[in-house]
Amino acid sequence: MGGIVAGLVVEAPDLDLVGATESPNHKAIGKTVEEVLGLKGVAVRIEGNVSEAIKSAQVFIDFTSPEASVTAVETCAKKKVACVVGTTGLVQSQTDRLKAAAKNIPIVYSPNMSLGVNLLKKLVEQAAAALGDDYDIEIVEVHHKMKADAPSGTALLLAKAAAEVRKLDFDKSAVYGRQGRTGARPRDQIGVMTLRGGDIVGEHTVLFAGPGERLELVHRAHSRETFARGAIRAVKWVADKKPGFYSMADVLGLV
Repeated sequence: MGGIVAGLVVEAPDLDLVGATESPNHKAIGKTVEEVLGLKGVAVRIEGNVSEAIKSAQVFIDFTSPEASVTAVETCAKKKVACVVGTTGLVQSQTDRLKAAAKNIPIVYSPNMSLGVNLLKKLVEQAAAALGDDYDIEIVEVHHKMKADAPSGTALLLAKAAAEVRKLDFDKSAVYGRQGRTGARPRDQIGVMTLRGGDIVGEHTVLFAGPGERLELVHRAHSRETFARGAIRAVKWVADKKPGFYSMADVLGLV
């Protein structure tokens, strides 16, 4: 993702790549972006810490791991550098730390930066409200076999959006698997099922199953570039915003 994002920044006529960072022991530390990614003429040095990488930055883009992401954002908050965060798998305490940092800087956070997925979230909210609790909600997500977290952050994003509309306690209503004699499905349940295999970039299906019919809302990502392009759009939007904790819905004007 870092390489894809860097390439898109270099291509953009209204953006400049001024810094890059990797984990402290990575073999790319000290090399240039041109040497590592082959982006001709980009002599930006890859740093082993965020503080060095953001010295000339207005916005920092992060697609890493939960703890690394939170630590990086907290560093940016001290330096007054806005952030766009697309890391998945954050637990509530880590999200709370991002929100605390957002008191000092503007942060766009979304476990999925895809424009299509964030529009899908809006459609899920509308469907959940219009169809009511006569329609059962099930979510199926499919990703490549190397994905570390399950369910995906996107699946949880969609499930929580539906639960909020239905006024359900998500922690009590969510079910992540079924086996054996489970009995009849409760009306207030939301199923979130995970599949892993191959090199699938990402697929999410939200199923509304009601009496005599079903509605399926589906998003399929064909390339990781879709997430990077969403991040670039978020960068352009957040650069001049006041401190706050924003989502891609804010970026797209869906709120």
